[in-house]
Amino acid sequence: MKSYCFDCPHNCGVDRIQSFGVCRAPNKIVVAKIIENFMWEEPCISGKKGALAIFFSGCNLHCNFCQNYKISKNIVGQQYTPQEFLGLLKSYDLEKFSCIDLITPTHFSSLLIEALSNYKFPIPIVWNSGGYEKPETIEKLSVVVDVFLPDLKFFSSDVSKKYTCCSDYFTWASQSLIKMRELKKDKFKNGIMTQGLLVRHLVLPNQYRDSLKILDFISNKLPNTYISLMSQFTPVGESKSRKILPLEYKLVLNHAEKLKLNKGYFQDFSSSTEEFVPNF
Repeated sequence: MKSYCFDCPHNCGVDRIQSFGVCRAPNKIVVAKIIENFMWEEPCISGKKGALAIFFSGCNLHCNFCQNYKISKNIVGQQYTPQEFLGLLKSYDLEKFSCIDLITPTHFSSLLIEALSNYKFPIPIVWNSGGYEKPETIEKLSVVVDVFLPDLKFFSSDVSKKYTCCSDYFTWASQSLIKMRELKKDKFKNGIMTQGLLVRHLVLPNQYRDSLKILDFISNKLPNTYISLMSQFTPVGESKSRKILPLEYKLVLNHAEKLKLNKGYFQDFSSSTEEFVPNF
């Protein structure tokens, strides 16, 4: 059976049984690591119980500063058909967790939609992605996903080309986030986001002006959306960059305050350490 891949804006169109696209993934869901009671997400995601965090192997962006580079640059881990992946999730006592946290899942969108359809999960399904997605994919995902937790990484095409394998990042990410906002209104229960959108942005060294433009976009196109501004950039993997400076992060925080983007989370500057990088 052929499985042509059009899950993301790369539109590789390859038959994953015969070949590989940008993400290098096969025609099965590849799980690199599962961490139970994962507490490193925003409080409304991890809650007091922590998430059932599922890290997928491969990626459609290949950011050169990726904290998970050991699994995003390579296809490592256990492979599952959609039916087997559903069986894996059902093997856990899901009530022990605040949510099911699907981390870097975009390149397995079609397979995950098949896996998650026609089953009612007792806790929210969180789509924790890099944001480089197509609006039509988001629309299909909205049937099985409760919470969208995307990055909004770059505004400038030059910046995205510098750090990733694509120059059209913002063109697609902006459309997809608008679609997420349209499809999922924010709902909470006991402090946990059970439905909605939370947008993450990581401030990068020498790129604070790009961050300001990202915040302008959120203010104009995604009003009243929860955000998470992160200072945790850590030069790992292929990155040769320095850490961000306190002044860079402060300038971004000040702009968020100016725009009255006060719903969400603002990271301590001390978070820029390898202690926050999962061990793969």
